[in-house]
Amino acid sequence: MLRIAVPNKGSLSEPASAMLHEAGYRQRKDRRELVLVDAENEVEFFFLRPRDIAVYVGSGKLDIGITGRDLLLDSGSPAEEIMQLGFAGSTFRYATRPGTAKDVTEFGGMTVATSFSGLVTQHLADNGVDASVVHLDGAVETAIQLGVAEIIADVVETGTTLRNAGLEIIGEPILKSEAVVIRGTGAPDDDPKVRQFLRRMQGVLVARRYVMMDYDIRVEHVEKAVALTPGLESPTVSPLHHEGWVAVRSMVPSKEAQRIMDELYDLGARAILTTGIHACRL
Repeated sequence: MLRIAVPNKGSLSEPASAMLHEAGYRQRKDRRELVLVDAENEVEFFFLRPRDIAVYVGSGKLDIGITGRDLLLDSGSPAEEIMQLGFAGSTFRYATRPGTAKDVTEFGGMTVATSFSGLVTQHLADNGVDASVVHLDGAVETAIQLGVAEIIADVVETGTTLRNAGLEIIGEPILKSEAVVIRGTGAPDDDPKVRQFLRRMQGVLVARRYVMMDYDIRVEHVEKAVALTPGLESPTVSPLHHEGWVAVRSMVPSKEAQRIMDELYDLGARAILTTGIHACRL
């Protein structure tokens, strides 16, 4: 069986399980379950702390896993990213009191507090900066107020929490993170079970981004219409019983569907419908 690590809690957990469910895999009904066997799909799921997933996958104990890019890099484990999953996005930034420093090049001799000590240590080394790193679990905003550090490094969404603590974001982002699928470094690229898993997950990503659009239009307007709905390879165009009319079917980006429907209507298209896509293979 393919052995897959899945986050058991936190912001990664529910979206990962939802995506796996959409991909046709069984998921646990009781959050206390730590192992779930999906015999029909020949997969065994292990529900682990998100921070530990890269360690298990990197050691070869598990084949692949879902975790955050930030957690993968922070772990230092011999594992690599093989697919982006498009959820749990975040930006990792430095912050400090106004006037302390402008960017990472000015951190020399200072102390940086963070929950991602491996990631920050590597970033400082990459920039040739000699600074100390203090590891803290949980919120790090108070580290500066309590004199533990002059700089903090943390996940930033709106920056409101930092501003409320009297801090400002400085320098360029350390990292832009999101949920990813990982495997051990050096693992074979042609494992058929892994490739099937990735195809299923890719199918979910595409299904979420597109809808199927159907409409009827006069033959003389087909070229302009299909220019609006080119599909992935080409739209399907079928003659209707009513002479001079054709039916067109095409995949279109869901975010643009309403605009495209308006433009098609202006061209003379009628019976314009959109349908959600639950799964696909490209």
